Amino acid sequence: MKSKSLIALVILIFLVVSCQDEPLPKPKAKMRLEYPQGELADLETENFSFKYNQLANPELNGEKAFTIAYPDMNGAIFLSYKKVENNLDKLINDSKRLSYEHASKADNIVEQPYMNPTDNVYGALFEVQGNAASQAQFFVTDSTSHFLTGSVYFYTKPNYDSILPAASYLQNDIRGIIETLRWKN
Repeated sequence: MKSKSLIALVILIFLVVSCQDEPLPKPKAKMRLEYPQGELADLETENFSFKYNQLANPELNGEKAFTIAYPDMNGAIFLSYKKVENNLDKLINDSKRLSYEHASKADNIVEQPYMNPTDNVYGALFEVQGNAASQAQFFVTDSTSHFLTGSVYFYTKPNYDSILPAASYLQNDIRGIIETLRWKN
């Protein structure tokens, strides 16, 4: 009887000890970048106006060039304005060519046309996916007098996976710029 009790006790001890969870390695954590949604402010020039994110710093870089800098993201949206003088096709082709020059480094380029006949704003946004120098480019025009181009650049070596949250944030800001753009005569 003692031997049966001893065997039962040993089996019971093995069962209790062996029921512990096996240690498992923790999966690698991925950093989650979230950026606050800023209030909108007006940017006025002699040729156009639009609303931009107040978390950014707009700067005039010349007579017709602007930078909207995002210091927290180490990036910027560069804007350039040109008058249309019977050269609309050339301006559009140059803008598209510049966007598609990134095709060698890009995985994909998604062209998103934009049309707002009420305010005479027509153009396209080019979302560049992959390790290209610029993650987004766009142009807008009224087809007769005004032409505005823009592009997103980060002050770092392009690594699409790392900058994707910031690139998406700036692409949304570009959409906001395009949607609030108003031409002046």
